[in-house]
Amino acid sequence: MQSAHPESQERTLESTPLLVDYGLLEARRPTKTPLPKALAAVCISRLTDPIAYTQIFPYINEFLILLHVTDDVSKIGFYSGLVESAFAISQTLTIYYWAKLSDVIGRRPIILACALGLALVTVLFGLCTSLTQILFVRMLAGFFAGNVAVYHTVLAELTDTTNSPVAYSLYAFTWPFGATIGPLIGGSLSNLGTKYSQYFGYEFILAYPYFMPNLVCAVLVMVGVSLSYLFLEETLPSKRRGRSRSLCVDSVNQQSSPLGAMDLLAIPMMRALAASGFTMAFISTSFDVVFVLFCYTPVSKGGLSFSARPPQIWREIGYALAMSGVILAIFQLFLMPTLLRKYNAAKMYNFCMRIWPLTFFLIPLLNSIVRGGYDSERAIVAPTTKALLWIGIAVVLTCSRIATLAFAINMILVRNHAPSVSSLGAANGLVQAAMCVSRCFSPAFISSVFALSVGNNLLGGYPIWVLVMLMVCLLGCFLSQKMVAIDEKEKVLS
Repeated sequence: MQSAHPESQERTLESTPLLVDYGLLEARRPTKTPLPKALAAVCISRLTDPIAYTQIFPYINEFLILLHVTDDVSKIGFYSGLVESAFAISQTLTIYYWAKLSDVIGRRPIILACALGLALVTVLFGLCTSLTQILFVRMLAGFFAGNVAVYHTVLAELTDTTNSPVAYSLYAFTWPFGATIGPLIGGSLSNLGTKYSQYFGYEFILAYPYFMPNLVCAVLVMVGVSLSYLFLEETLPSKRRGRSRSLCVDSVNQQSSPLGAMDLLAIPMMRALAASGFTMAFISTSFDVVFVLFCYTPVSKGGLSFSARPPQIWREIGYALAMSGVILAIFQLFLMPTLLRKYNAAKMYNFCMRIWPLTFFLIPLLNSIVRGGYDSERAIVAPTTKALLWIGIAVVLTCSRIATLAFAINMILVRNHAPSVSSLGAANGLVQAAMCVSRCFSPAFISSVFALSVGNNLLGGYPIWVLVMLMVCLLGCFLSQKMVAIDEKEKVLS
């Protein structure tokens, strides 16, 4: 039986051909892109940055004492803090401009030049003979370490939405892994002439006891340079000389003219990413600082009294920090890729930020656990109480590491919401600069608030530093929720 309206039937078939063209639908379905070979070079090269940065931590105080910077040992902490501030300030002032320059001349020249510079100044650090030289060299190190946003940009241009969950998880793992290796190198290879005089009792090594760890780190940096030179091609689309365009064109608009910082801040999502990145870095850095302070503080003042047992100071805190690193590695390598495939990045970011208030709320409860089985006269904890304490520490550190996953997700959000390929470097630089600014003063801020809280019986003994950090965390949650709203609005408009 024929239709009464053959014209209508014909129009319907002509207007909806895709409903029956399953072959075309299958062709349009995105296939999973293999991980790029250059990812290994990017990760290894990026890994050398935290190694070179953190390897001075075990010996910097001893180095300053050896140079007779001050005769008052209690003031060494001020000078070692000054050394790290020089690095942080220099990096903060240059990070955006390195990223902006990479939008013009390309990513590869910036990565190679900065890595070569970092290798050189790392060697020079081991040859310093005065505080002035140390400060100058650390400022140069911060200058060359300002290319971190360029690495983020390269990763965005090497990946697409199908392989980014695994790629970003591997990349995000480089910093904590490098920050673990760096202190091991610094602590193991410093003072070799004194530790093993029969093997390394040479005049040069005795004169420069901290040269060897710096030399080894510089060699590792050069390994990263070599891999980048051999395997990392230029990823900036305008500099690819006819090769295939950026792999992330599915998530970044193609706009020819690069945007400046003020232009980027005029975009609601970029403004929200920078503000939230500032808050996220502030909270994360504050946790790292305050957790160690909390471990050292006596039980009577609200801490764990790890410092009350000198032979176990580093062993107990070392266990806690090692546990933190293992938890973070497991989450980033195994949990995060699966979550990113299943859930929206903005909502995942918001979830991670919402874990921070819970983390800081739980920290004082560790003191309550210790008080239940603590012998103040002998400064020991009952075995059952100690077991409960370490379970509590594991819970707190697990919460903090889940929250820390927000850093990797932030990079994905910058890639997804950058206004154009030509401004991708500047967008990463802007957000990373905001994070660096917060890291410049957050340790001093939380240390001061913690000292005020411990030194004064305010609020009936309630730890005021927890209240302050809860307020900051709530601000972070507000900003991340705002990002979710902007992300959903942009999806509706698109």
